[in-house]
Amino acid sequence: MTPLLQTEGLTRRYGERAALDDVSITLASGEILGIVGESGSGKSTLARLIMALDRPSGGRVLFEGADLYAQSPRDLRKLRRHFQMVFQDPYSALDPRQTIGRIIAEPLALDPDAPTGKARRMRVAALLEEVGLKGRDIDLYPHEFSGGQRQRIAIARALITRPKLLVADEPTSALDVTVQAQILRLILKMRAEHGLSVLLITHNIAVVDEICDRAVVMQTGRVVEEGPVPQLLDAPHEAYTKRLLAAEPTLATIGRRRRS
Repeated sequence: MTPLLQTEGLTRRYGERAALDDVSITLASGEILGIVGESGSGKSTLARLIMALDRPSGGRVLFEGADLYAQSPRDLRKLRRHFQMVFQDPYSALDPRQTIGRIIAEPLALDPDAPTGKARRMRVAALLEEVGLKGRDIDLYPHEFSGGQRQRIAIARALITRPKLLVADEPTSALDVTVQAQILRLILKMRAEHGLSVLLITHNIAVVDEICDRAVVMQTGRVVEEGPVPQLLDAPHEAYTKRLLAAEPTLATIGRRRRS
């Protein structure tokens, strides 16, 4: 069965420095895959290449078997509605001059069959309710919401095109622990209700432990270890993974398991 997402030998160099070096990962439909590592490990570079926001120096990104970097601009635009991204800082990711209704509806420009007019407004309001906000808030502006609420708005914008893949780049790191748990529960809810696949970029092992099915550990642009989360975290092979685990913060249980 073809993976939903696959990278093959993905490399990105900036001059002499390799931000990514021969990275190959797979993500199945409906799976939550954690990409974990310290700052500078290449996690965000990997996310940008998967989203086709940058070009690799080598290797391929395959989405449902289609090589993203072999697509024409028109065909890539058609594919984009099937993979969306949530960024680390919800405030800087939202245009403060626009209402949240317009912000959330913006990706619908990628979908030629998207509703317009009143039907579009109703779809946005329904999605606001789905992510735990109020549909009547549709005409408010980003500054009128808390950090956690703004991240819910960012998630709603990513989900408006009903994508198959959500790439979440440190979606909770700017939030306090209580709000982190709320956002992670929301991701689990979206996976359960919509079969969403999630690529979760994080430096926090505790977040991976709570909601991910598998994890990939990265160090200085390379994959050093990967596997099912319970196996990887309970019996890591690499010294780097053991070091990350030793520095693991605590997080209130929000998912389906808790490691002892």
